[in-house]
Amino acid sequence: MYVILSVFLKITEKTRPMKRIPLLAAVLILFLYACRQEKTPELKTAESQGFTYSYVPDDPLKVRIYTLKNGLKVYLSQYPSEPRIQTQIAVKAGGKNDPASHTGLAHYLEHIMFKGTADFGTMNWKEEGIYLDSIEHMFNHYGTLQDSVGRVAYYKLIDQVSNQASKLAIANEYDKMVSELGATGTNAYTTEDRTVYINDIPSNQLDNWAQLEANRFQKIVPRLFHTELEAVYEEKNRGLDNDYWKTYEALYAAIFPSHPYGTQTVIGTIDHLKNPSITAIKEYFDTYYRPNNVAICLSGDLDYDKTIATLDKYFGGWKPNEKLPEWKKIEEAPITTPIVREVLGPDAEWVTLAYRFKGRNSDDYRMLTLVNKILNNGQAGLMDINLKQKQTVLEPQAYVDYLNDYCVHEFTARPREGQTLENVQKLLQEQIELVKQGAFEADLIEAAINNLKKEKVENSQQNWSRSGDLVLAFTNDIPWQDFVGEIDAMRKYTKEDIVKFANEHYANNYVVVYKRTGKDPNARKVEKPSITKVALNKENRSPFHETLLSNKVEKLQPVFLDYDKDVQKLKMNKDVEVLYTPNTENDLFMLYFLSDVGTNNDPRMKVAVEYLQYLGTETMPAEDVQKEFFKLGCNFGVYAAEDRTYVYLTGLNENMDKALQLFEKLLAQPKPDDEALKKLVDGIFKQREDTKKDKSAIMFGGLMSYGLYGPQSSFTNVLSNKDLRAVTSGELVSLIQDFTKTQHRVLYYGPKKTDDLLTLLNKEHVLPDQLKPLPPAVEFAMTDVKKPSVYWIDYDMVQEEILFLSKGEKFDKGRMPITQMFDEYFGGNMSSPIFQELREAQGLAYSAFAYYGSADKASENDFFYAYIGTQADKQVEAMKAMRNLLTDFPKTQNGFDVARDAIVSRIESERINKWEILFNYEEARKRGLNYDIRKDVYDQAQKFTLEDVTKFQQQYIKGKNFNVVLIGDKSKIKLKDLQSYGEVKQLSLDEVFGYEKVQKINVEKPNQ
Repeated sequence: MYVILSVFLKITEKTRPMKRIPLLAAVLILFLYACRQEKTPELKTAESQGFTYSYVPDDPLKVRIYTLKNGLKVYLSQYPSEPRIQTQIAVKAGGKNDPASHTGLAHYLEHIMFKGTADFGTMNWKEEGIYLDSIEHMFNHYGTLQDSVGRVAYYKLIDQVSNQASKLAIANEYDKMVSELGATGTNAYTTEDRTVYINDIPSNQLDNWAQLEANRFQKIVPRLFHTELEAVYEEKNRGLDNDYWKTYEALYAAIFPSHPYGTQTVIGTIDHLKNPSITAIKEYFDTYYRPNNVAICLSGDLDYDKTIATLDKYFGGWKPNEKLPEWKKIEEAPITTPIVREVLGPDAEWVTLAYRFKGRNSDDYRMLTLVNKILNNGQAGLMDINLKQKQTVLEPQAYVDYLNDYCVHEFTARPREGQTLENVQKLLQEQIELVKQGAFEADLIEAAINNLKKEKVENSQQNWSRSGDLVLAFTNDIPWQDFVGEIDAMRKYTKEDIVKFANEHYANNYVVVYKRTGKDPNARKVEKPSITKVALNKENRSPFHETLLSNKVEKLQPVFLDYDKDVQKLKMNKDVEVLYTPNTENDLFMLYFLSDVGTNNDPRMKVAVEYLQYLGTETMPAEDVQKEFFKLGCNFGVYAAEDRTYVYLTGLNENMDKALQLFEKLLAQPKPDDEALKKLVDGIFKQREDTKKDKSAIMFGGLMSYGLYGPQSSFTNVLSNKDLRAVTSGELVSLIQDFTKTQHRVLYYGPKKTDDLLTLLNKEHVLPDQLKPLPPAVEFAMTDVKKPSVYWIDYDMVQEEILFLSKGEKFDKGRMPITQMFDEYFGGNMSSPIFQELREAQGLAYSAFAYYGSADKASENDFFYAYIGTQADKQVEAMKAMRNLLTDFPKTQNGFDVARDAIVSRIESERINKWEILFNYEEARKRGLNYDIRKDVYDQAQKFTLEDVTKFQQQYIKGKNFNVVLIGDKSKIKLKDLQSYGEVKQLSLDEVFGYEKVQKINVEKPNQ
């Protein structure tokens, strides 16, 4: 709904060439790790405290599945890593269930579900309901009008009645209540098959949450309808500006010519959005939002018996739909010849290739998962080796998009300079042909399966992923025993099975979409109707809200990190610091080598770490290095930022010793490869040109950086094209090998004991006698906005995106608590003044927020920005409204109380644990802190007043000069109106990115 992260080492001691681990031995190790089940999982039943539930013995997620008398499914998974519960309420209905005459209905209903009920969101339901009934009838009549002049006139009448109705509504009361409960991540989403409502709540608020949600799901009240319709219009227009979304829609329209997956879209057509039917929305709600079509999926710190009793108490009276329609799958005719589509837009070009299969709960999906891993597993797949490692295309990917009725196997890649999309398609299909020919190692299947199990273990460490699995099982009609045993069930497939499957399913039965750079001749937008600002009634609370607030809950006590206890500070050889936190939960490890040397010290650093990924050693080619890590169930990664660089190794603890030996050898003895470097540089040139076509990169990379720093910044501190072309393998290899000669530290999270870890590091991570000091870094300061400017970029788009930017004061830890308080109150959530005024009251934006950010380093300055994403024809009103909010600070006591309670409740239930401890400590040290700053925030938040926040705004924001940056279509931007915000200057892409247009010379074209 509210749509809104490399490092080098060198071993100076000579080591013997490492023997490759026999493949079968590696597979055996992974096999043992995977704890392969000998028996097919069985679903059993048990009873506790009067409730019967189903479960699977030895289920890693410990799921219990209940069915209430009204048919409501409840999936519970206990995982007490912190006193919070991830909640997801899943409705088994989505865009495919929309009537063909009212597409987008399920998605719009999702929006309306946040508007309240007859019990909350209203000051006087009896009186408000009369207005809402009238508005419903008026919209039904509006949908019958054909004359444009008549429609405009009639919409004015709807606007007038809606404005009167708004005087009885309490905007965003639902969002205020969940914030007060301490909920985070409040959101929802609609897909073709399901609609899901999300909150992450403190465990002590389960009763209040259940009471609130039970009320919300039993009756829909479409209040503030026409302003929310404006938000949906904005969301639609954002999709029309998104080349990825346009490509997706073109692909699905071609591959599903008869099924609603392709004949309609989740967000709906422009014509249907312009003629909404409240009556049809109510009918959809009454049909599908019933307990026998819904599942409540919870994972976290919960007690099974108490939780089910609570849910039964509040949801047990929800009436089922005894005539719930049964979805009948629409069978698509086979695709017998290739279907070609073309999409034009301003973004860089790419190709998407797709094949259609049976649905998620089918053998096709399980086989597809294996085929996909054989092709693209990020390390040793056919695409990884032949396309990515050999750099024959850019950004090759393969993935399975699974839906209830069908699955789609999609392949995407971008072309290199001089390469055609048709050639990219050919190279992608050649990888599929290799599977059909059986040109892959049979043992890769077992390694892929065990890596899938490792990924499952990784994902099970997050309640979001755990609850997400419960949602998928329910909405895809997968029996839980099958879901638990799904990966093990893949072991029955042999290489012969996979080859046969590939030959049967990958032929000329595909759809290919060529996304080309160009102006879309069919571009449209949803025109905005004229609406009057509605009342928000921010200071009011419904009796339901007051009662919910009065409910007493057992108070949670916050737990703050103690860096002296939670982070063990060890020393390995040469006094290199090792930061250690034990993993007591599973057999996975994370090892980081981190240095405070980044691109500000040497712009070549980013290229060097990227180069490392394409190198092997004297005894092992690059592709064999990747295969070896995959067989070990481990992988390495690299990252270079402006002020730090790290390389990391993750995976199975039992294979860490062997993986680290290989890793150290790669870092100490990388074999230069001039051909790989040439391809890398050519690829960077192409990616630079592609990035200049990426709207998000332009806005939140180039323009935002320019607005804060001016033309010189860390963002533009990159190698020029000339310098990039001149860089040599020797230079980059020296940078890689020089890393362990320079000051750095080690971060470890895993099950090894400290003595064992130090013994391993001292053996493998060999260091010189004296580490070099850190090289000097160039520093960039934010611009003092003495005279405001407006910087803009011309981009072919329907909407406009706007940022107000200003430099803050130098970092002061004492300011962090009030900073967080201000952010939470002013622009941090859906009940904030920014969101309410710009979206709820005036319908001027789909997305709007503001943020005062604390500097990452003690030596740097804070910063402030405010964002609006709006239709081009609302530019003037939206910018004026934002400026007014930044100047005339909106003060509401209720809003402040909500923000304060949200911060306090969130910190009380928040637990920073596992690997997060190490990175939290690193962040604190950068700011010069030796303790968990959340303690200050917690203590002071309880004492802050609305006046404190007002004083902060007056001191640090009001009266400040702002630079404004904007991206939009030149023909639609109101340039004259921008002059009131500062000196207006159009920027070139070269200016904001810091590198000139690539001269197309000395670039070899790939084989066509």
